[in-house]
Amino acid sequence: MRHFFRLISCLAVAALLSACAASQPPAKRDYTAYKESKPRSILVLPPLNNSPDVNASYSVLSVLTYPLAEAGYYVLPVALVDSTFKQNGLTVAGDIHQVAPAKLRDIFGADAGLYVTISKYGSTYTVLDSVTVVAASARLVDLRTGTELWSGSASASSAENQNNNNNGGLVGMLISAAIKQIANNLSDSGHDVAGITSNRLLSAGHYNGLLFGPYSPHYGTD
Repeated sequence: MRHFFRLISCLAVAALLSACAASQPPAKRDYTAYKESKPRSILVLPPLNNSPDVNASYSVLSVLTYPLAEAGYYVLPVALVDSTFKQNGLTVAGDIHQVAPAKLRDIFGADAGLYVTISKYGSTYTVLDSVTVVAASARLVDLRTGTELWSGSASASSAENQNNNNNGGLVGMLISAAIKQIANNLSDSGHDVAGITSNRLLSAGHYNGLLFGPYSPHYGTD
């Protein structure tokens, strides 16, 4: 019995230590290379799409410019960039991501390139609910040297702050889930959630986020 209680005590301590470790924020990012690079202009490459939704890449691409511009960077027009890639025979995001940074610099003249990968995009239907999730990661790379300046990830869900009122009972929940699924498919709610994900991923001024760019009044304060 004594050994049993000793085992329980050890497991409890281990669980407590694990919980404390999980609650600690990630280590502070090293911004040395980022600050030395001082990028002013950013080329946003078409995102890699690892989700089953074929519309994910362009949907996410269309909402990446705003938070970057708000952060104080000049962002090359995505329509012009897309057209230039197509004129050079590059239509697949995976192939575009393999182009040498120096070559991208020669073509577009941008200081840095943003490489985005989409891991989740779209609605998932469960028995009692329908939830739209968009998750993505990004890397900011100096196109002059090929050095990675920053990386991060973010996600958003339509279930956030959702009022889970179950007064309608099980039947009501089933009907609500079915209606939400149809509405999500018709309206592409993933695009709205992608906007939230993009802001979380690329907004400047938060812990381990992007630094403010030279066109922001906050430039040099982070």
